[in-house]
Amino acid sequence: MQRRQLSAQEVIWYDPQWLADPAAPVFDPAHWRRHNRISGQASGRGTTWFIRSDGGDAALRHYRRGGLFGKLVRDCYWFSGWDNTRSQQEFALLSTLRAAGVNVPRPLAARAVKRGLCYRADLITEKIAAARDLAELLQQGPLDTEEYRHIGIEIARLHRAQVNHTDLNIHNILLDTDGRVWLIDFDKCHAQSGNGWQQSNLDRLLRSFRKEVKKRAIHWQEQDFAALLDGYRSVRK
Repeated sequence: MQRRQLSAQEVIWYDPQWLADPAAPVFDPAHWRRHNRISGQASGRGTTWFIRSDGGDAALRHYRRGGLFGKLVRDCYWFSGWDNTRSQQEFALLSTLRAAGVNVPRPLAARAVKRGLCYRADLITEKIAAARDLAELLQQGPLDTEEYRHIGIEIARLHRAQVNHTDLNIHNILLDTDGRVWLIDFDKCHAQSGNGWQQSNLDRLLRSFRKEVKKRAIHWQEQDFAALLDGYRSVRK
């Protein structure tokens, strides 16, 4: 990761193998649209733009707030230093996890732009090829026991790297066509010592499965989570 201060108000962090010119307008969706490089989008708290860059397919996300407060202040965060910005922290955390052998998207570039006492932020990551989240997959049919074991193994690798995924749910777990499990969306996640917090990640994931059974009628049973835990414990022993 390299850091470049473009002005007194703007700093970016980037992978020089992906971004040769730090001043290029890569965080502007209009830039990619002008060059016919937008391949799709996904809507959630905000819009994620899928772009075709020279270095491969990528995902561009602008940080937005959720909840009631997010309706009043959509994308402005209190500034307390460049290294405390959400974009920098997520970029650094993804870099740490990849070094630890956890399947997470490769971080490509991050930006923070300061305005007065606040800042706005963006992040560009690798787009995982031919991958779908568990919510989408389970609407079409069940997963087998070995697939659940692999999910548990990947979560165990995350925990072995001492990273607390504070929003671990079935929308943030992907499976690609080669059967690999990927973990995504590390905004507001952090490294944490000890292990007392790890069960809360698993409990949150279990609640997510149960919620989606009621909401989307996904093909999932309680015994499937036992297979996931079996894979998890095989690494955590």
